[in-house]
Amino acid sequence: MPHPTVTLINCFEVDPSRIEPAIAAWERVHGILRAQPGYVDTALHRALAPSARFQLVNVARWESAEHFHTAIGRLSGGRPPEVAGLAALPALYTVVRTDR
Repeated sequence: MPHPTVTLINCFEVDPSRIEPAIAAWERVHGILRAQPGYVDTALHRALAPSARFQLVNVARWESAEHFHTAIGRLSGGRPPEVAGLAALPALYTVVRTDR
């Protein structure tokens, strides 16, 4: 049986006027992380309503938590770049139920 992946869900609080700089920063980080061992895939979601608390939500899969943490450690300073007005709330998850 293949070992399960872990899922990063990263919710971003950002003023709708700062969406484009936030997406640009996400794309820079994505370019680095997708080349790292253990990366599976990712999807960045944008809220349809400007009143949504989380304007951007990133869902990414990694082969393991260790792969993810090692990849993040390879970013400059061990952290994604800061973007004015952007607050990120990342956490790793594992699937406990599915309808697939």
